[in-house]
Parts: sequence; structure tokens; C-alpha cells
Amino acid sequence: MAQPELVQHDSIVGLIRGILNDLRTLIREEIALARVEIRDQAGRARAAAMSLGVAVASLAFAGIFLLIAIALGIAYLLSWPAWAGFLVMAALLSLIGVFTLSSGRKRLARVHAVPEATLSTLKENSEWLAKRLSSVRK
Repeated sequence: MAQPELVQHDSIVGLIRGILNDLRTLIREEIALARVEIRDQAGRARAAAMSLGVAVASLAFAGIFLLIAIALGIAYLLSWPAWAGFLVMAALLSLIGVFTLSSGRKRLARVHAVPEATLSTLKENSEWLAKRLSSVRK
């Protein structure tokens, strides 16, 4: 009678060992799949970033040429020298820059880098946990 129990015990151990090996293999395959997916997504992100970079550069040059054309247009319409048109554009852009800078600084002053609500709930949770642990020890 001891022999069937030994065989049953060995088969259970073998079954558990097999399950663990299958689990290890499954985890390795999932990690390999994740690596492939991450590489694929990184390639897509790289291509998108390149497209966005080209677009930003093109728009920046277009903006510069547009500002040059506006400055020359102002000088031509008012019969001023070209430098006067550029001076007008520089003054307008400076005003816009000063306004947006002050607005941005005001908005930045209202930003809190530390999440205050989260810190307060973490503090409450730690206090609750400390009370809980102290009551268990008693």
C-alpha cells in the first residue's frame, strides 16, 4: 500500500514541477513578446518624432519668412526704409513676447510640483496603518 502513495506523491510533485516550468516558459515568452512590441512601438514613435521635427522646422522657417515679408510689406506700404519695417515687427514681437512671458510666469506660479492632496491622503493612510499596527502589538 505504501507504493501507490509514493507514486501519487511523485506524480503530484512532477505535476507541480511541470506547471512551474510551463509558467517559467510562459513568462519568458511574454517578456520576449513585450520586447518585440516595445521595439515596434519605439520605431513608430521615432518615425512620428522625425515627422514632427521636420514639420516644426518647416513651420519655423515659414514663420520667419512670413515675418520678413510682413516687415518688408510695412516698409513698402509706408514708404519707409526696410530697416524701419523690421523695427516695427521687432517691436510688435517684443510686446507679444513680454505679454506671454508675464502670463506664463503667473501661470507657473500657480503650479504646485508636489501633489498636496496625495500627500495628505498618504499621511492619513500612514497614520491609520501606524494605529492599526500599534493596536495589533498590544
